[in-house]
Amino acid sequence: MSGQEMDTTLQSARDTPASVGSHGDVAEMPPMFDLIELFFFAYRDFVADADRLLEAYGFGRAHHRVLHFVNRQPGLTIAELLDILKITKQSLNRVLKELLDDGHVEQRAGVSDRRQRLLFPTPKGRRLALELARLQTARFSRALADLPAAGRDQAIDFLLSVIDPSERSKVAGLVWRDLDPRDQVRRLP
Repeated sequence: MSGQEMDTTLQSARDTPASVGSHGDVAEMPPMFDLIELFFFAYRDFVADADRLLEAYGFGRAHHRVLHFVNRQPGLTIAELLDILKITKQSLNRVLKELLDDGHVEQRAGVSDRRQRLLFPTPKGRRLALELARLQTARFSRALADLPAAGRDQAIDFLLSVIDPSERSKVAGLVWRDLDPRDQVRRLP
């Protein structure tokens, strides 16, 4: 496809109303193959950078997700982590055991309830989590550099809109936990 054909195709895709089929039965909606496939390919390349680094540790994407959230929220409980990741306890146990055994995460008893298990990144775990975040930040920075100044805010609004409405406030609280809750709600589309 030539550059001109690509520009015409992209403009046509952008001109297609986002609300097509939004009020009808899902079966009546024409599939948005362009967005579906772009999302797949964007995700594929977004995780590929981290996958290459994780492979050197013998880790996979599940390890990355656990380490990311434990690093971002030191003291996270197992129950909270399960709720964030929406996985079973059995799925978490194997990955968490490997992170614990490898010295990337440590587990401590709760202060008020000694049966509670709190998860903390070790210095080694913090370094790996930060290295992974920097790889993915570099990809986002390159992408945002090609967009208008409001591109980051528009990307945030789009991604929040993809999240189930019942989960958006919870996600905003996790992502922007250092903000006043009123600012978290203002961030929601």
